[in-house]
Amino acid sequence: MSLYHDVNVGGAENVVQAAKVNNIKRIVFTSSVAIYGLNRGTPDEDMEPQPFNEYGRTKLEAEKIFKAWHAETPDSTLVTVRPAVVFGENNRGNVYNLINQVVSGRFLMVGNGENRKSMGYVGNVAEFLKQQLLKDTGYYVYNYADKPDLSSSEIISIVREEMNISASNVKVPYGIGLLGGYAFDVLSNITGKKFPVSAVRIQKFCADTTINSSVAMSSGYTPPYSLDEGLRRMIAHEFKQ
Repeated sequence: MSLYHDVNVGGAENVVQAAKVNNIKRIVFTSSVAIYGLNRGTPDEDMEPQPFNEYGRTKLEAEKIFKAWHAETPDSTLVTVRPAVVFGENNRGNVYNLINQVVSGRFLMVGNGENRKSMGYVGNVAEFLKQQLLKDTGYYVYNYADKPDLSSSEIISIVREEMNISASNVKVPYGIGLLGGYAFDVLSNITGKKFPVSAVRIQKFCADTTINSSVAMSSGYTPPYSLDEGLRRMIAHEFKQ
């Protein structure tokens, strides 16, 4: 069994067991858009899941565990939230790594930069989750991403503006960048070292990774911050102090 299975599936089983013992009738579960898989367009909540990795697969299995609990628990409330990439202060995930590359001068744009990314600022995600505690009895599913989506170029421009870094017009064609990623993969296999560049990372960076979050955004919820504000708050906290 993987660590993902232990945390996501085992964790769901433990939470459900605790809910039964303590007569808890309300659960808000944070799943992931990873359940939809890659290159699925702009998934909405009704799209059939096709997870492509162990993380997405175990998140989907956890969803089923919670749904079974709801089905057999009278007058219960289950809210499943599927966030896109979440970023913010004190987060060391993909968005942080991208910003860090730009700030350190190690970033080079691969592709035209027009591909769009769905993301959620942690302050907005937390507020949305808090509001789900007020839901009436029932079963609810929401994708979560702050809108409108930003392009890769727009994200990089915000970082450069906030950090007063001169803009660069140099762009590496996608095909050349992907070949470079494969070259690093070969080097990694030979040396046993991990590099910040790989074919998969190039593919993910240059792809449109968007989701439809119109159900969440039309549920009476208003995000406290725009995506632009969220990025600037993260940059100020992580790179200006």
